[in-house]
Amino acid sequence: MIKSSKPLSFARAIACCSALLGAVITHFAVAGEAAQFNVSIPTLAAPAEIDGNLNDPQWQQAATMQLKYETSPGENIAAPVTTDAKIFATETSLFVAFIANDPNPEKIRSNLRDRDNSWGDDQVGIKLDTFNNARLAYQFFINPYGVQNDSIENELTGEESDAWDGIWYGSGKITEQGYQVEMELPLRLFNFDDNKDIQTWGIELIRFYPRNETHRISTHKIDRNVACQLCQLGTATGLANAKQGQDIQITPSVVAARSSQRDLNPNQPWEDDDNVEAGLDLRWGITPTTLLNATINPDFSQVEADSGQLDVNNTFALFYPEKRAFFLDNKDYFDTQLSLLHTRNIGSPDYGVKLTSKTDDHTLAILAANDESTQFLTPGNLSSDIATIDEESYNFAARYRFDPNKDLSFGGLITAKTAENYHNYVASADVKYQPTEQDTFTAQYVFSDTEYPDDLYQQFCRGDDCSTPPESCELGNCDYNERVIRTNKDDSFSDTMYRLSYDHERRNWRAFSRYESVGEDFRADLGFIDRVDASKFVVGGSYVWYPTDSFFNKIKLGGDWDITHNQNNEKIEQEAEMSIGLDGGLQSYIATGFVHKDRVGRRLDGSSLAIDGNTTMYQIDLGWFYTNFTPLQNLKLELDVNYGDDIDYANDRPGTVTMFNPAVEWKVTESIILDVNHKYQTLDINEGTLFTANLTDLRLNWQITLNSFLRLTSVYTDIERDPSLYKYQSPNEQSQNLGNEILYGYKLNPQSVFYLGYSDGLISTDEIDSLTQKDKTYFMKVSYAWLL
Repeated sequence: MIKSSKPLSFARAIACCSALLGAVITHFAVAGEAAQFNVSIPTLAAPAEIDGNLNDPQWQQAATMQLKYETSPGENIAAPVTTDAKIFATETSLFVAFIANDPNPEKIRSNLRDRDNSWGDDQVGIKLDTFNNARLAYQFFINPYGVQNDSIENELTGEESDAWDGIWYGSGKITEQGYQVEMELPLRLFNFDDNKDIQTWGIELIRFYPRNETHRISTHKIDRNVACQLCQLGTATGLANAKQGQDIQITPSVVAARSSQRDLNPNQPWEDDDNVEAGLDLRWGITPTTLLNATINPDFSQVEADSGQLDVNNTFALFYPEKRAFFLDNKDYFDTQLSLLHTRNIGSPDYGVKLTSKTDDHTLAILAANDESTQFLTPGNLSSDIATIDEESYNFAARYRFDPNKDLSFGGLITAKTAENYHNYVASADVKYQPTEQDTFTAQYVFSDTEYPDDLYQQFCRGDDCSTPPESCELGNCDYNERVIRTNKDDSFSDTMYRLSYDHERRNWRAFSRYESVGEDFRADLGFIDRVDASKFVVGGSYVWYPTDSFFNKIKLGGDWDITHNQNNEKIEQEAEMSIGLDGGLQSYIATGFVHKDRVGRRLDGSSLAIDGNTTMYQIDLGWFYTNFTPLQNLKLELDVNYGDDIDYANDRPGTVTMFNPAVEWKVTESIILDVNHKYQTLDINEGTLFTANLTDLRLNWQITLNSFLRLTSVYTDIERDPSLYKYQSPNEQSQNLGNEILYGYKLNPQSVFYLGYSDGLISTDEIDSLTQKDKTYFMKVSYAWLL
């Protein structure tokens, strides 16, 4: 009876989502307004040559406008410099040019960087909402040397993602009066309805002018009393007979690698593995609003190493962002308020297909891919970890969103991850409602149904067997723990999660509240939900001042209070925090705050998930400080400091944490940049220093030309522990890891690339007394995007 009722509940949840989405009547949404700003874009027969010179006759026929207003830090005041823009279209491309005047051209900040890495330079760009419904906007920026930055702004999540890379063209040139740039944006980049004779898109033209402060200059005013940014775009009309064209992109690739590994204790000979594989990616604009992505035998290796993270005295799994092109294209179409789809959970697919479509106020996205193995989070309320099943898995996600108007949005998401004797199905419904320009309500409900293999829990046991929970299990004296209990399941199990939030935001103040409840048996294995069996309530607010004629141009004072219980209403944490942040000269940001919280440590009896009577409640007072500023044009400094109470989770006792995290970005020349980030952390207890951890992340980049670069990355971790202070385990006194990568790259565009590189890993422990090479890899990748 139990087994048969679970799938029925899942089916009912899906039916509920479908009924909610199908019950709404379509009504077209409009966001950008001509009263804000309007430009009529002429359609011309011939394109312009993109060389930065602006001497083509087409620019004389283009629509012209000025960027008249500074929107930050000044509030809609006159722009400090003059910026002229020109725009026209052909039937297949949009052309934009900027003439950025500067009274002191020698102070222009421009560096030769890789794509999406020139933020902080002088640059100009355009923001486009091709459906003019304030949901998604494309952003394209370019610096005076022609370095491209592009991103997608998502109103639903409030985030901008520069992970998306379109193929477009740009060129820049510094002149005696400042600089000027040209951009060609092929219409195949965009989803839009080309059945219309005349288009109406949301638009904003922007210039960033970094000097003592970073001035944001725009074609129109931005009202700080309106919470929605995309609702304040102007309009671009025209683009007569605009056609997306035959949007087909075929990208074959070849990847060759030699990987070598060896065991070090005792030293063993190298074991080599040579691998050469061919792959194929397809990107097909079936219609101007529907895009198909497919990949066969893809190379999903990451070219750039992840940023280093310290995993010490931490009970929850670390998060790493997605960087792979196949998953990033139209990634925003899958987004909800909760992280229910994190595609790095699909580690090594042989094939994948993705369909995304947007027509007026309807958005649809479907993703399917296999994975050579199965990996997912095993969450709890005090810890989480990664589980692995050595079986091929099949992964599926589908998202539908309906936007009847700019104030209201409904959505649904379904995900599935399956393998032999394993499945995880998730169904979700969400809504966002903005009844006024200052108020935002969001709600999301999620249902999951899961089945684990019978022996999954064994990988979290430290001993030979933990299949039967003991009557009691004192801390450190048996193998039963939270992850064992939550993965030791005989049958399929199901549960729910929901979140409600309200936000009121005005020019000078903000108030918000959120309630979230996650059931004990809820799982979202294709997402990143690392805490279950918990309910959390948060309330907070802030007040903002905008001083004029002062070193600081923005001062924000804020705070919040939250409390977390498990589903049996046993308190896990209660926290109050106050902070103040200041933006000012030298492109500076300074913030400091104080946190007071009560937080439980580890469970005393590992065979029970109870909190009350089974944990110790600790009182934590912690202060923090953060700043970044640019004292010199070629030097940016950053510092993050924490000091105060902490919990020694390994031994369940109070401690004192000291964390010091400086970072430096030094532009050695216009083409050579050194980034160094160092993190130092200690945990002291009454008897002495439990551990001292150091992490150094060094990246040296030489941008040889606009298309080619040479990059050196080195991430070093050194953790020293005092084993005599550990009650329940005997860790290494010293643990060192060093990962290196040297990479040469040539990018004709984001998909047409040549990479040649070498990486290795070295380790040192108590048994291996010096850093010794454990693995090494030589690799090459060639791919070319054919645009048809």
